[in-house]
Amino acid sequence: MRVMGVDPGLTRCGLSLIESGQGRQLTALDVDVVRTPSDAPLSSRLLAINEAVEHWLETHRPDVVAIERVFSQQNVKTVMGTAQAGGVVALAAAKRGVEVHFHTPSEVKAAVTGNGTADKAQVTAMVTRILALQTKPTPADAADALALAICHCWRAPMIAQMAKAHALAEQQRRSYTAKLKAAR
Repeated sequence: MRVMGVDPGLTRCGLSLIESGQGRQLTALDVDVVRTPSDAPLSSRLLAINEAVEHWLETHRPDVVAIERVFSQQNVKTVMGTAQAGGVVALAAAKRGVEVHFHTPSEVKAAVTGNGTADKAQVTAMVTRILALQTKPTPADAADALALAICHCWRAPMIAQMAKAHALAEQQRRSYTAKLKAAR
């Protein structure tokens, strides 16, 4: 499975591509950070992110895009920009029929380090180790994008099982409802 991990942001948007192998084996295929000038108009910044993401989707053809879920911060402007960048990425993937999943920062940290409150240095160190990289990915947005892809690769089997369970529950609910209607 090819997973594109995205650490959304207006100034720096981390993009990564990881391929999962058997078990927990992972291979980093690409990583980059899209940068936009903070003094540029919002529409231009979002367009630049969209163009980069479209290029990545076309070039790498991921099976899934994993995006960091925006969480509440003190700085509303930062949260809005992050959410807008994430929305641009999700839309680009959806337009191509690529599955999109969102993961919280604590979920990603827990998956990669075993600690949902790990700091950026710990995440970067574990990403470097897990992917057997020669050097640490920089800036932190690159490491975070890789961590998102790792998180999704490792959680995908559980997500698939949950989807099957939900589908089965829905099927059973419909069957039960039909039986109730027939009994009336």
